[in-house]
Amino acid sequence: MGKLKVLLVVGDLEMRKRLDEILGADIDLDIVAEANNAYMARDKIIECDPDVMLLCHDLPRMQGITFLEKLMPQRSIATLVIAESQLEDAAFRAGARDFIACGKNLGVLEQENICNRLKKLAGGEWLKAAKKLSAPAVAQVLKSASNRILETHSATTSIIAIGASTGGTEAIATVVRSLKKDIPGIVMVQHMPEGYTQMYAHRLDNEGEVSVKEAVSGDVVKQGQILLAPGDKQMRVVKINGRYQVECRYGPRVTGHCPSVDALFESVARTAGKEAIGVLMTGMGSDGAKGLLAMKNAGARTIGQDEKTCVVYGMPKVAYEIGAVNWQVPLEQIAPKIYYLLDKQH
Repeated sequence: MGKLKVLLVVGDLEMRKRLDEILGADIDLDIVAEANNAYMARDKIIECDPDVMLLCHDLPRMQGITFLEKLMPQRSIATLVIAESQLEDAAFRAGARDFIACGKNLGVLEQENICNRLKKLAGGEWLKAAKKLSAPAVAQVLKSASNRILETHSATTSIIAIGASTGGTEAIATVVRSLKKDIPGIVMVQHMPEGYTQMYAHRLDNEGEVSVKEAVSGDVVKQGQILLAPGDKQMRVVKINGRYQVECRYGPRVTGHCPSVDALFESVARTAGKEAIGVLMTGMGSDGAKGLLAMKNAGARTIGQDEKTCVVYGMPKVAYEIGAVNWQVPLEQIAPKIYYLLDKQH
């Protein structure tokens, strides 16, 4: 693994300069972006995909801990918070993984061994799972299955539906990097608010061979492309003239979410039946579990991410417990399992 990518979110100019000096002196750390407010930090997370975030609470417009509370359900990131000592409990409740008490005395920063603490955050099993590279044997499975599918598959005969929430942005990127341009069309929900999904689709579009776009109504589900549900609409699959298309419409929340994995999966169950593969990945709550069961009951093959590699083992756990999961596999085996199932189908 290369240098650890750090996002520095600090409102105070003097503190930001001091932290720049401290982190810049460590050859293992790379400050990939800096932000002086929460809104800029949000954009930098999507744009730069940092491994860890160093977040100061004292920010303009929105305080750091408030930002962390809003961010973590959408994109889990290892975060070290710097704030006054009385805010320590609030920081950890918001999702911080480490905390440094620092007020006006910036000399404290040199004494806290910040660089090693950031490295320690990135050493957890949750990050290792998200960053794990495919082994040569996995690559060979992908290549051989992909070559066979290329000769026998058309974009209208199969469809893959993927859903995720907390921790999903990194997990999905891991899967996308292993997909080839011959993969059947993919429809996907990642719980994100409006505005984030377009940026996330752009980021994924640069991760590998497949193209990724934020879906709009009427988009055809086609080979080598992922359609990502927009953050403010429910996305469902329909079949018109023998071709799968998506409808993206404003509507009520389903299983507490918009976009909802259940809404997508249930439409795929009705429309594609046994021609579909459903994948439910890391996430809090139960969205997607009932939809995955509907897909399985309609003849689709279903995959759930295992507990060890999930950031939050919620959605796939519920799906597994209600009998919706045919195969429960670790993150790095999801793409090979998809190719294996497609190969067996043909």
